[in-house]
Amino acid sequence: MEKTLRIRRQENPFASPYFEEYRVPFEDKNMTIAVALLNLTEDQRIKVEGTHPFRPVAFDHSCHQKRCGACAIVINDHPALACDTRLSSFSGDVIKIEPLKKFPIILDLLCDRSSIFERMKELDVWIEGDSGLQGEEISYEATRCIKCGLCLEVCPNFYREGAFGGMAAMAEQAALLAKIPPEQRKKAAKNYKRSVFDGCGKSLACRDICPVKLDIEELLVRSNAAAIWKRWLKYQETGVIGFCKGG
Repeated sequence: MEKTLRIRRQENPFASPYFEEYRVPFEDKNMTIAVALLNLTEDQRIKVEGTHPFRPVAFDHSCHQKRCGACAIVINDHPALACDTRLSSFSGDVIKIEPLKKFPIILDLLCDRSSIFERMKELDVWIEGDSGLQGEEISYEATRCIKCGLCLEVCPNFYREGAFGGMAAMAEQAALLAKIPPEQRKKAAKNYKRSVFDGCGKSLACRDICPVKLDIEELLVRSNAAAIWKRWLKYQETGVIGFCKGG
């Protein structure tokens, strides 16, 4: 089997992008885009726009097990994890590979996603003191988010400089709202309204693209109930929406 990788390259944040093509023969049907990118050689290069010497393709990667979210890129115009996308899954001969478009380019497929984590700092998504045992189930679901940025790439409402933090911000706040008692929820609720509720159009494109299949609808329902409608969902205990005095 053989595929051609058409890869968008860029020497630095200010350089003009260009495309290169590499012929990739493979026998293992489970070979991923990440493995293919790591093993490209000059001999495999069949086409290049301009006069650019060969160099390895730069892209972010780490675990190769769909756990860290580092290798998020755009494959055939579809955001995905390189380590979770197999060459054999494409029917066409050419696979186009590009970086995420909503974050600044550093080099080739490597982009700066630090804004995701800077947003976490702004929102104070941590607990001071003992959180107790409330909200364990929904808190665990929220913390499965791997901060890959795929949800932000497809979200029609997210742009990096905006107040809306997208589902990457929502997940952390959902965990926080689930853990803190109602009397401590005022600040967290205000941050949630500004960074999530006011900007979310409920397109749920994030749900469809999420590589770990977070239950985003459930996270939104519970977080909205706690932060916006001043209610607290106690499904584990009663199976119905309950009112709280705080918040």
